[in-house]
Amino acid sequence: MQARFLGLAFALVALSNSSAQLPENLVAEGVTPILPESRVAVGRYLEFRAAGFNDWAPTKRELLLTTRFADVTQLHLVKMPGGARRQLTFLSEPVLAGSFDPKQGAFVVFSQDSGGGEFYQLHRYDLADGRITLLTDGKARNTGPRWSNSGDWLAYASTRRTGRDTDIFVMNPRQPDSDQLVLQRQGGGWSVLDWSPRDEHLLLGEYLSINESRLHLWNRKSGDVHLLTPVGGEKISWSGARFAKDGKSIFVVTDQGSEYQRLCRLELATKQLTPLGAEARGNVESFDLSSDGQKLAFVSNHEGASVLRLLETRSGKELRSPKLPLGVITGVKWHANNRELAFTLSAAQSPSDVYVLDAQRGKLERWTESETGGLDPANFVEPELIHTKSFDGLEISAFLYRPDPRKFPGPRPVLVNIHGGPEGQARPIFQARNNYYLNELGVAVLYPNVRGSTGYGKTFLTLDNGFKREDAVKDIGAFLDRIERDAGLDAKRVAVIGGSYGGYMVLASLVHYGHRLRCGVDAVGISNFLTFLTHTQDYRRDLRRVEYGDERDPAMAEFLGRISPANQADKIPQPLFVIQGLNDPRVPVSESEQMVKAIRDHGGKVWYLMAKDEGHGFQKKPNVDFMFQSTVRFLQESLLN
Repeated sequence: MQARFLGLAFALVALSNSSAQLPENLVAEGVTPILPESRVAVGRYLEFRAAGFNDWAPTKRELLLTTRFADVTQLHLVKMPGGARRQLTFLSEPVLAGSFDPKQGAFVVFSQDSGGGEFYQLHRYDLADGRITLLTDGKARNTGPRWSNSGDWLAYASTRRTGRDTDIFVMNPRQPDSDQLVLQRQGGGWSVLDWSPRDEHLLLGEYLSINESRLHLWNRKSGDVHLLTPVGGEKISWSGARFAKDGKSIFVVTDQGSEYQRLCRLELATKQLTPLGAEARGNVESFDLSSDGQKLAFVSNHEGASVLRLLETRSGKELRSPKLPLGVITGVKWHANNRELAFTLSAAQSPSDVYVLDAQRGKLERWTESETGGLDPANFVEPELIHTKSFDGLEISAFLYRPDPRKFPGPRPVLVNIHGGPEGQARPIFQARNNYYLNELGVAVLYPNVRGSTGYGKTFLTLDNGFKREDAVKDIGAFLDRIERDAGLDAKRVAVIGGSYGGYMVLASLVHYGHRLRCGVDAVGISNFLTFLTHTQDYRRDLRRVEYGDERDPAMAEFLGRISPANQADKIPQPLFVIQGLNDPRVPVSESEQMVKAIRDHGGKVWYLMAKDEGHGFQKKPNVDFMFQSTVRFLQESLLN
């Protein structure tokens, strides 16, 4: 959730119990007014900006990126390193991502939803006149557009037919009425991965769970679908597949025969799988193939930090890679010149920005330098990677950010920030507004990676599934023990915060360890697994059942009901702050509403903030700013006092 600007009139609003004092899109209940001095102090930390790489212009050395200059993220064009960001779209809703037509670069196809509902629509933006044309139906969820090699066709997945299943559609974006359903599929996990070199086949992904997926090949002429990967036996993940230049093999990331996700070549005729690059203790997360087919760039995850690696496809030899700051790399893509590689890098002392590597010369250029609200990023804290043992001897890790001991001597209060997913991972990215906790409040921030987190192998990934759900909560108990053993931390002043599944973990931690916690902040969190599985969007339900358990099984239903925090609200006397978007398709607003009611029914103290124009997390700057200001106020009252 990006930081957003809070206008003067908005900032002066006092949130007592009068809804008339609130902006129209926000509902606040029980929220203490924000102090004027707090508004001023926090203000500088709300003006961070970030840039995310989207695409290369096909015939020029220019970049398409997303960044925000007003309230929401929009498309921008940059023509040189450090060049001005020319804003292309000026819309009231954030733009997710865009890509050029791959031959002439005359237009961009971009994705956008409304109100955070995640029912994405595809639009065409014409660079000549700035005209925007809706390409999809305006109602369904349309995702993962992939250009054909000819540049004439765009394939994508859509829930248009049933609202639950993701079918495959193909269109010529120059002629929106060419849009057609080409393949009906069952299930919500289908996606388009790539076109074959002559555009005769589509490579399709079928996602079943975080540790099980399949690859299929669709013949455009016959309409036949051929399964490429084995079914049965061990669950195997296959992702990010791309055709080799000759069309006889594909490059793919898989954990077949390995604990970790590896970059491999799969021969289509023989199904022979060959690992590429040196074995690493960590997952390969993404890769891109140069247009001449001779080089691969791929990103490995080493205990949360990214490592960029380069490979010759013919020899399999790894090339020399640049040394980058400890951080996270996303969105790698080669330019059509087969020499330059663009990507986004986020690090503790640098916002997300776009970089370009000249692979021939080994030269790295920073194309954007995002603003930090006038604050010196060199003063932002670098994380410390810590390890501890959980209740069963399992080693778990976390990133710990400590305040400057010269400014804040003595044991420091701790904010435990639990990531969502659960198939997620806390990583050493830019802290943005969270630097306020460290630099101004003297609060240490701990980002744990409990069992079930990605990045630590497929065994670790499944250790919280089904009836093992609360083992991950016990990992939080192990980190509380670790805090007690650290002389620089104050175990008597600890709070928990998290969003989505991390919101569930906040609530569950308060249930189990409330006597060791001061308070909690739950954003868009699951409060009852049974009602969550009933009301989450149809296209997600079966995918979530694989992770959390199938509530149609009586034993699982009893277990899920028993561990749900909404059914244990009497065990949470600590202050709680609940944050929710009305249009959330993943964790519906009813999850927060029933948790707030349950706490109040048992005499507990709870703040509630709901945005009418947001979904699974806040994106619009005024909403994000107010949410953060309120969170600071909540922690000042409940953690620091």
